[in-house]
Amino acid sequence: MRDRVAVFTVFALNGLALGSWASRTPALAAQVHASPGVFGLALLGASAGMLAAASVSGRLIERAGARAVVAGSTALAAVSLVLIGFAPNVPLLAGALLVIGVSVGMLDVAMNVAAVAVERRARKPIMAVFHAGFSFGALAGSLAAGLAAGHGWSPARHLAVAAVVAVAVLLLVVRAVPGIHPEHSETPAADTGRRAPIRRPVLWLLAAVALCSAIAEGAASDWSALLMTAERGVGQGAAALAFAGLQLVMALVRLAGPWTQRRFGPTRCLAAGATVAAAGLLAAATIPVAAAGYLGFALAGAGLAASFPLALSLAGDAGKRGDGTGGEREIGFVTAIAYTGFLGGPPIVGGLAQVTNLGVAFVFVALVAALILPAALGARRARRREDAALTVDS
Repeated sequence: MRDRVAVFTVFALNGLALGSWASRTPALAAQVHASPGVFGLALLGASAGMLAAASVSGRLIERAGARAVVAGSTALAAVSLVLIGFAPNVPLLAGALLVIGVSVGMLDVAMNVAAVAVERRARKPIMAVFHAGFSFGALAGSLAAGLAAGHGWSPARHLAVAAVVAVAVLLLVVRAVPGIHPEHSETPAADTGRRAPIRRPVLWLLAAVALCSAIAEGAASDWSALLMTAERGVGQGAAALAFAGLQLVMALVRLAGPWTQRRFGPTRCLAAGATVAAAGLLAAATIPVAAAGYLGFALAGAGLAASFPLALSLAGDAGKRGDGTGGEREIGFVTAIAYTGFLGGPPIVGGLAQVTNLGVAFVFVALVAALILPAALGARRARRREDAALTVDS
């Protein structure tokens, strides 16, 4: 159980970093005197860093091992939290967000590779439980952010404390994270009959699932507090509760992930989740009542809970070799494409909000969440065709 607890904790640390700064977006925007459109461009720094890091992390993990990458990227994330808190203007904030994007991009791939290794050892579909750790960490970060905002703490003071906590927890668990030495398969990749990730339709469709989930979850994380303050008239401390509610419901649903996946299968879970998420985001966007906003973001959390972890778990399974290793590049491929959602999502939402309002922008986000359903159905069909072709070849 030590490796499960360690990986769960690493996921929580990643969520803590996100929840800490994302819930302070109103204060950060005010600190750098940025309008919604300009602030969306600043958020582009984090997205660009995440995309760049995720695209190369698979090969880095194959060489150095998941544990080393987890340790280095978490430490870098802690440093970047401090930089974000002290940023006095938009360019420096964008630079600090770029740094945290790079660190989180590497950490995301490394922790998911470690989670797949633990899942294979356990022989149970427990990926969603690890992602529940991310949600619990984000929830803790957002609640602490609300408390800090309510007591008048500046982003600098608050994020510096969050960074110290993250490093202290990392030191307690890092030795139990799988991957002290990278595991190399004795079976050449060509012997598995699998093509390169870029040539496999199933991975593109799983990437589409993760992409739509990333856009929807990223928008809810980055803009929910601003929607509640700008469109629903609540204070900064109360606005942070929208993000907290999303993460709490998402965490609880993810804890039930192993049971629901065994009972209904991954495709049905993805389809149902897409419907619920789209409905929740639409409600938050169109019903001009604060309670509807809180309920809508909670429904979005429930619907999106399974999307990202299932997409990565299925990608790892698609890259599994005959000896039980593999999947690093497939997870990195899907993650890199998904991060284009974090790259394009913030400026799109910010741009729509600039010319209309955040409510209209979230209608767009709801439509994106609904696209998870056809992508999941397409991925199932593509995997069946691929397995049938391998059977014929063998």
